[in-house]
Formats: sequence, structure tokens, C-alpha cells
Amino acid sequence: MAILKIFNNRANQHPYFNKTAQLEKYLYLKVVYPTMKDIDPQKYSKSKTDSAGDILRNNGSLEEDKNNALEMLSNWRAAHSYPMHVFKIRLKRISEKIDKNSLSAQRLKRVPSIVKKLNRKFEGNKATMKLTQMQDIAGVRAVMSNVQLAKELSKEHYIKGDLKHKRVNEKDYITYPKKDGYRSIHLIYRFNSDKGKNIYNDLLVEVQIRSKLQHIWATAVETVGFFIGQAIKSNEGEEEWNTFFKLVSSAFAKLEGCPTIPNTPDDERELYHAIKQKEKELNIITKLKNWTDSVKYFEDLKNKKGSQLFLLELDTIQEKLTITAYSKRQEEKAIEDYAKAEKKIYGKSEYDVVLVGADTTINLKKAYPNYFLDTREFIKQLYKIINKY
Repeated sequence: MAILKIFNNRANQHPYFNKTAQLEKYLYLKVVYPTMKDIDPQKYSKSKTDSAGDILRNNGSLEEDKNNALEMLSNWRAAHSYPMHVFKIRLKRISEKIDKNSLSAQRLKRVPSIVKKLNRKFEGNKATMKLTQMQDIAGVRAVMSNVQLAKELSKEHYIKGDLKHKRVNEKDYITYPKKDGYRSIHLIYRFNSDKGKNIYNDLLVEVQIRSKLQHIWATAVETVGFFIGQAIKSNEGEEEWNTFFKLVSSAFAKLEGCPTIPNTPDDERELYHAIKQKEKELNIITKLKNWTDSVKYFEDLKNKKGSQLFLLELDTIQEKLTITAYSKRQEEKAIEDYAKAEKKIYGKSEYDVVLVGADTTINLKKAYPNYFLDTREFIKQLYKIINKY
């Protein structure tokens, strides 16, 4: 209360702090965040950081070189934490203003995902992506109750908004869905600080906005991918699974009044029948239920009040999830533990680890159900589809 009184007085003295949201931002940036020392994105030159990416995408690199490269990658990724926090504060405030049931979260991209993206080839050409060019190392996400609210948040408060950060890319995968069925809105911004944090200027942050139905689909894709050991998310899984999720994505798009996925049936009856057939062939509902029931929890999240950072470690062999919770003041340790955990499992596809931020443990489970192997909402929607005709 004493701290709030001090800053309330300061708010009355300076026009910058005459709004509650701005005061909250000030409190966070000046009181909470400085418990973690600034991570210098220029500790290693851009050329060295890019060279680290080249080493990690080369299967023939020496182990010592890989270890050094992982250290440089971890520093580059950790430096994105501050810009990510700034964007998360704004996204949470605005999304909740227009949708009280909205959900917001943040995450730093996992090392395997970074390396995979570095190796991505376009039209058979040699991979050319540079680590310092990657646009989604820092990501914030808003899940809105419906597609109309998702579009409103994107258009009115970001695309038409008065952000001081420069928007450098925009992908509307709702109007123009990906061929694999993925639907969402991605906005890329180049961070710009006028509050003495200019060492982070020009770092990129991805703002991802999707509807609840789109979120349910995406997390089901990731959950299945974990257990069958295939990158369905990147359209690299078995054709049967890829086809199933494309069909379901089109069904969800129809429910939202949005464009469907290319090369899927336009007729609803035909589309629903195809989904029913694929579900029967792959025994999908039974598998999803078993995977959800199989997870053993090693932490009681209800006893983790005040925690806002969570290290999720998934072992698909033993079917267990280990969760380590951290307060905001423990952020430096959380990022260090994240780097250590990733180094330990590097190259092992049966394990996965990610450090995510959420305001409550309930929001954590809602924002990242794929790590809890929770596909119950997806199953509910699937039942509606296969039982309609």
C-alpha cells in the first residue's frame, strides 16, 4: 500500500501517469522488472550470433562448438524477455478491455523450434534464415472468445493503433488460412524504447491473436504431434493426420463464418462425413482421451500462488509433466534453468521443454493445454461434428 501511495502521488504530479494502465506499466517496469539484470543483446556481435545459428543447424558440428553456440543462442533469446514483457502488458490490458474472457500469455521460442526454423527450406532452396532475423523468438498471445473479437483486437488496437513500435510484418491466417489448416493473426513489431532501454531497440516481437476455436485446434495439433512423434504443426506428419486436421479446421472455419482450407469439401455434409471417417480410421477420440488421462502431475499448481513463470518439461516416454514455478523476481533463474534443461535434452525429440508466462495457474493451463495433453475441448467439438449427420 505504501508503494502504491507513493506512485499515486507521483501520478498526480506528472501527466504521464494520469491513467491507471500507465501507472501499472510504470510500477511493473520500475519496481518488478529491475530485479532481473539487463541482458545485453549485443554481448555477442550479430555476425557471431548468426554463426551460432549456422553451427546448430549443421549436424556435423563439433560438440564443443554446439555448446558454445547454445550459449550465444540462449543470450540472444533471453535478451528478448524485456520487450516481450512490455508487449504482454499492453496485450493483456487491451484484450481484457474488449473481452473479459480473453486469455493472454507469453513465451520465448524453444531451441528445437528455433533450430528447425533455421533449417527450413523454401521451394527446395538452401536454408538461408539467420538467427538475428527470426521474427518470433519472443511471442505474446491473446485468445479471444470469438473470431469477431480477435479481428477487432487486431485491427482497431494494433493495425490502426498508435504503437511507438514499428510494425514490420502482418499475416492474416484467418482470412487466408495456411494450407495445413492453421488459422490466426500474426503481427511482427520492432521494439522501440524511449524509457532508457534502448539496448533492446530493434528486437522483434510477435503478437499472435486467435479465437478460442482456433486455439483449440492448434493445441490439439501439438498434442497429437508430441505423442506420434511427427511435426503435424509444420505439415510434416503422416498424410492421414494432416488430412484430418485440415478437415477439422475447415469445419471450425465454417462455424466462424470464415474462409475454409483449400482442397477440402465445401459442402458441410460431405465435410463432416470425411471427418467422421478419418476419426474412425485413426481412432482419434480414444487416443486423445487416453493421452489426457495418462499425464501424472509432479507439482500441485494450486499451492503456487504468486508464480507467473512456469518451466514445463514434458517426457512423452514416461508420460509425465514436471512443472517448476517462479515468481517475477526469479526470472533470471527461470531463464537460466530453461537454458540448462534445453541443453540436457538437445536432439531428443521425445522430450520437450518451454518457459512460459501466465498471470495465474488457471490461465497457464488454458493457454498451454498441449503441455498438459488436455484436448477435452477439442473432443467436445469433434463429437458435435461426427454426430450431426
